[in-house]
Amino acid sequence: MTIAIDYYFSPQSPWTYLGHVRFTELAQRAGASVRLVPADFGKVFAVSGGLPLGQRAPQRQAYRLVELQRYSQHLQVPLHVKPAFFPVAGDDAARLIIAVDLHQGSPAALRLSGAIFKAVWAEQRNIADSAVLAQLLGEQGLSEEALAQSRSPAVQQRYEANTQEAIDRAVFGAPSYVIDGEIFWGQDRLDFVERRLAAA
Repeated sequence: MTIAIDYYFSPQSPWTYLGHVRFTELAQRAGASVRLVPADFGKVFAVSGGLPLGQRAPQRQAYRLVELQRYSQHLQVPLHVKPAFFPVAGDDAARLIIAVDLHQGSPAALRLSGAIFKAVWAEQRNIADSAVLAQLLGEQGLSEEALAQSRSPAVQQRYEANTQEAIDRAVFGAPSYVIDGEIFWGQDRLDFVERRLAAA
C-alpha cells in the first residue's frame, strides 16, 4: 500500500524552500504519494500562538537570518536572506498551486511549488505579481489557463478548507509533513520523515 504524506506549507516560507527538493526526492525514493496542502499560515498562527515575522522579538528575527544563512550554506541551496520581495503575500501563489493540483495533478503542482519557492528566495521575484506567476507557469511548461482557474470559487474553497484542516490537525508551522497523523515540523525534521517512511 502506498503511504501518503500531507505537505502543509505557505508559498513564501524560506524553510519550505530549503527542504522542498530533499522532501520530494525522499518521497519519490520511498514510493510515497504527496498531498499538497498550501494554507494561510497567518490564520494558523492566530490560533496556534505563532507570530508573523515582523511581530517577533528582535533577537529572534536576527537569529532567523543567521540560521537561514547556515542552512543555505550547509545544504548548498542558494538563498537571499533578505530578498527584494519579502515579506510578500502568498495567497495568489497558493491558489495557483491548488489550481494546478486540481487540473494538472500533484506532480505538476509540486514542480510549480518548487519554482515559486525559488522565485522568492533565490531569484528575488515578486510572487504577488500575476505576471510573475504567469512566467513561472510558462517556465514549468504549464498552461497559463491555471491563472484564471486559480480565481475560481472552488479553488478559494479548497484554500480555506486547507487552512481549517491545518488548524484542526494542530499543524502550526511551515513546512509540516504529516504521515498517518504524525506531524514532522520543519525541513530540519526530514531525517525523521525518511526514517518514518522506511519503517512503513
